[in-house]
Amino acid sequence: MPTTSRSRPRDDVSKPAELDVMAVLRALADPVRLDLVRQLRESAEPIACGAFDVAVAKNTLSHHFKTLREAGVIITHREGTAALNVLQEDELDAAFPGLLDAILPRRR
Repeated sequence: MPTTSRSRPRDDVSKPAELDVMAVLRALADPVRLDLVRQLRESAEPIACGAFDVAVAKNTLSHHFKTLREAGVIITHREGTAALNVLQEDELDAAFPGLLDAILPRRR
């Protein structure tokens, strides 16, 4: 199946029907997680776990990534030693049209 730089093969991601709006909203309710999603949304490429601009401890950051992954907001895949994160923007928009735009308006 075709892939892009911002997505992985379909069998590696949560399908829109599996996304739970309450889980997604809980994941996005935390300011640190919301900032991680904002950074991913503004990036044209996946972002390595250690490359985010956040002021939290590494173990706390790992918890935030896990919460976002479990909610289906992001996926994380390995390339060599790097863990790269991708926002599941297309899947979220298909399941909950306009949600990301309402929560995180794009900068102009």
